[in-house]
Amino acid sequence: MLRKLYDWVLAYSSRPSAPWALAFVSFAESSVFPIPPDVLQVPMTLARPEKAWTYALIATLASVAGGLVGYAIGALLYDSVGLFLINLYGYGSKVETFRHAYAQYGHWVILLKGLTPIPYKLVTITSGFADYNLFWFVVLSLITRGARFFILAAILNYFGPAAREFIEKRLGLVTIGLFAVIVVGLVAALYLF
Repeated sequence: MLRKLYDWVLAYSSRPSAPWALAFVSFAESSVFPIPPDVLQVPMTLARPEKAWTYALIATLASVAGGLVGYAIGALLYDSVGLFLINLYGYGSKVETFRHAYAQYGHWVILLKGLTPIPYKLVTITSGFADYNLFWFVVLSLITRGARFFILAAILNYFGPAAREFIEKRLGLVTIGLFAVIVVGLVAALYLF
């Protein structure tokens, strides 16, 4: 089943709608969706390495746009939608700690959390809730999300055929590793938030 899904994503990568799917997942992940865009960016880049930088740009811009929606949820709809989403992910008791971290560490909060597997949607919603400066939120989000997606593109571009062979030979192990990174990010957010 896992192999069929991987093959389907590789085949899907050549369709004209593939970049739109990457943009949608990147956008949604920044505000409400639990699946990181890497699960599309990696196989799409492996299937079409010449598009690595385009895919990274799409993921970055869509992620920051989605981050603005998350920011708006935190700023305007925190008591209803924002709190619901934060509680849904199990971080309701940590929001006040995170909000105080902005007062003490400012830019570093977004820079560090935007590069880690800690769910970015928590950063976006709480940034709006904490009334963090919108200009700096966008600038720092562009830096961290861009770094994340462009570094991934560079690695995949450089190691392309070898990375694809490694993933295809060890698909189960790679999938477990990806889920482990996601779980570590969620758990880290519980304790670092």
